[in-house]
Amino acid sequence: MAQTHSAGRRPDSRRPDRTPAARGDTTEKVVFINRCAKVVKGGRRFSFSALIVAGDHDGKVGCGFGKANEVSEAIRKASEAARKAMEKVSLNENTIPHEVIGEYDGARVLLRPASPGTGVIAGGGVRAVAEAAGIRDVLAKSLGSSNHANVVKATIAALKSLRRREEIFKVRGIHFSDGKGEQHDASS
Repeated sequence: MAQTHSAGRRPDSRRPDRTPAARGDTTEKVVFINRCAKVVKGGRRFSFSALIVAGDHDGKVGCGFGKANEVSEAIRKASEAARKAMEKVSLNENTIPHEVIGEYDGARVLLRPASPGTGVIAGGGVRAVAEAAGIRDVLAKSLGSSNHANVVKATIAALKSLRRREEIFKVRGIHFSDGKGEQHDASS
């Protein structure tokens, strides 16, 4: 009897490819597809809207929304919009530099940096945005509305508000060297 899996474990069906996408490759993930029905004389007419997140796994991420009478056309429109809307966000290796809350309309998203090996602890739209941006370790919680579009936009707003230590020191006029700011002696 040939054993296909080591130690009798089943393969993880949730993640068919455990290898992360290469940095620089733009990938797209469908977050939500909505079907809308309009009742007309001959019956129901369906239209579709798609919400897509695009990112290069190296700190650039964007979202797009497309509507059409076919799913494939809605996805195509949304992916074009997502690629156009991609913006640079500040990352600290595989996580984020500091804790942040992003807001968009009724949606509030809390993001916290996590230690290496934690993974992306987030759901739905937040996970899609974090993975597309190239974040591998983060803790997230959606605090407000569960509307997919607003949660995605709140997550992107949170990521855009992140600042690295070097950027903050530069704005404040503090000389940055070896991870610490220049120490000012208060005793003199």
